[in-house]
Amino acid sequence: MSAKNIDPQQIIAALCEGGSVAQQLPSYEPRQAQLDLLSLIIRGFNEDALVMAEAGTGVGKSFAYLLPSIHFALERKEKVIISTATITLQQQLFEKDIPLVASTMGGDEDIPKIKAVIMKGRGNYLCLRKLDDALNEPPLFEFDYNELKLIYEWSKKTKTGVKTELSFMPAEIVWSSICSESDLCLGDHHCPRSEQCFVLALRKEANNAHIIVVNHHLLFADLSVRYQGAGYESAVILPPFNRLIIDEAHTIENAATSFFSDEFSRTGIFRQLGRLYNKRRTNRHGLLIKLCALLPSIQDDPLDTMADVIQKIRSSIEELDDCALALCGTEGIFRLSPAADEEYLKRALFPYFKTLRRNILSLTNIVRDIVENLDDDKAADPVVWETKTIIRRLENTAEICDIFTKYHKYENDVLWIERQRSSKDQWAVFSKTPLDLAPILKDSIFKPNKTVVCVSATLAINDDFSYWANQCGITNTEKRILLSGCFHSPFPYSNAVLLTAPVDAPLPDDESYQSFINEATGRLASIAGGSALILFTSYQSLTNAHKAAKIELEPLGIRCLKQGEDDRSRLLQNFLSDETSCLFATDSFWEGIDAPGDTLRLVIICRLPFRTPGDPVFEARREALEKRGGNPFMELSLPQAVMKFKQGFGRLMRRCADRGVVAVLDSRILKKAYGQLFLQSLPETKTSFTDMDNIIRDIENFLY
Repeated sequence: MSAKNIDPQQIIAALCEGGSVAQQLPSYEPRQAQLDLLSLIIRGFNEDALVMAEAGTGVGKSFAYLLPSIHFALERKEKVIISTATITLQQQLFEKDIPLVASTMGGDEDIPKIKAVIMKGRGNYLCLRKLDDALNEPPLFEFDYNELKLIYEWSKKTKTGVKTELSFMPAEIVWSSICSESDLCLGDHHCPRSEQCFVLALRKEANNAHIIVVNHHLLFADLSVRYQGAGYESAVILPPFNRLIIDEAHTIENAATSFFSDEFSRTGIFRQLGRLYNKRRTNRHGLLIKLCALLPSIQDDPLDTMADVIQKIRSSIEELDDCALALCGTEGIFRLSPAADEEYLKRALFPYFKTLRRNILSLTNIVRDIVENLDDDKAADPVVWETKTIIRRLENTAEICDIFTKYHKYENDVLWIERQRSSKDQWAVFSKTPLDLAPILKDSIFKPNKTVVCVSATLAINDDFSYWANQCGITNTEKRILLSGCFHSPFPYSNAVLLTAPVDAPLPDDESYQSFINEATGRLASIAGGSALILFTSYQSLTNAHKAAKIELEPLGIRCLKQGEDDRSRLLQNFLSDETSCLFATDSFWEGIDAPGDTLRLVIICRLPFRTPGDPVFEARREALEKRGGNPFMELSLPQAVMKFKQGFGRLMRRCADRGVVAVLDSRILKKAYGQLFLQSLPETKTSFTDMDNIIRDIENFLY
């Protein structure tokens, strides 16, 4: 056997009956789909290949990629990065799965002990230097300062500096002022607290690790910097690597979007300006005060001039914000597209962009003049470093302002404005997003790395990977081996799941459709005794149905939970802890929910999850596809909806013993030709496609 290859038979044997891993798991039964997936991933490592794998619920994909990853990392002495979609899965891999696999490999002096590290985004870690600064210049509100003092006491005890270790959840404004940020980091040569730095300690640990467990957010934070010029041979946020496992890979396009996009908002600009300069009564604080203190005493103090310019920036972003919010209208979104009224934009919107840009550049020019005239010793001061970083951020905002006024020249970007709200405020976010991420993902993920394994429960449509492969850029990677496989769930769907769809349901564009949804969700949840997840594509439809269902269900002792009424994690916990509850939810709840047993016996999909009009990036991609002569519905809308539909369906069965009903209330799944694609993409189940009265009877017979 070649020295570079890991031994397939040895690794596969660990998951066979009586194998070293199998022996550690109670009631373990070998799953052929898991062994086949394991074989494919081993080939991915041995053949320096790209891998696409769809692994249905219950296949056991975590062990299927952990075993070859750990063997490869130990035998080849190469790092393997494992990226997950959620911190929850990250924790499970690091705290449970990796130790279990590692424990089966002990006892041989020739096999070194596996070293694994978990890394989260920098914003999760405390920056001791920023904490010192914040304590010296306390926040505006006494409550915030009390939180700072509690964090200071914690900082003297914690070994990791991770926010989740705190016994309370600090206010966002407090944590954002003291957390680690990459472009504000002074590095180990300039930071006075570098020897105690949690992030630097973690990086040193990661540099010596075999396996590094990250989440997609951190992965793309690293990849975006490498893609923009940092290269792939040195450490950036992560150590250099070229072996990568991407779990929940169906989410990478969304995860990558934010890191290859640019944006700014009033709240973000105010935060940067506040760090530079703020005045409370007669007290003045901020980096510019310290910067001016570095100037020779004979030089005129430019602080008052800069303070005036900062006030102009504040005024100009407020004026731009007011105009942008008006443009967003009731829908809350406005895209600068070829169909936009350019003359109106030139007259009503662009002057505000130009004023903001001019004021920002006025400030940044003053600051740069100050910095350039400092002698070498003073130019090395940490204050100068941090000030220059914030100036670069403001200059980036000025550049985005300029791009917005020339939007018609940026055909490969989507330029759009979206309203954001809090309980006390609203503001506009100005975004520039790549129209097509596939080339970026190809060049940042698939070309530089020797092995990339992409695995998820939903990557294919009717066992065809074409849609996902084209969207994420894994295709057209010249001279690369591309392996793929669908590994179907071992769960007994054919006996354990009843799939229903009422033939008498009105089509979604019928005016009676919402009334039908209101009545049907109540009837279905009632017959199931709660234990229902009710999924919507529209929050307005959700609100109407929830209001109607509460009247019917709560007298029966069935609690009706509604997305938006509480924090997502608390809402989910309330649902999981009450077997008679119903959760009315949209968008983010279509995936990532694990509710085994009687907690969830009924999933209601009210409408096939086609993207609703108004998503600016999606609409721009539809238009671009149509312009190229493609079919936006068949090539974009339909496959995207099928992928999300599979995610919603997948909420029901999370364990082999689970049993329940999936009710689809959108009759297009039966009446439209494309409905067959939705049905063919699901595992084989029992079915009831009849009128609602008979469906209620069939559900009752099936459940009881």
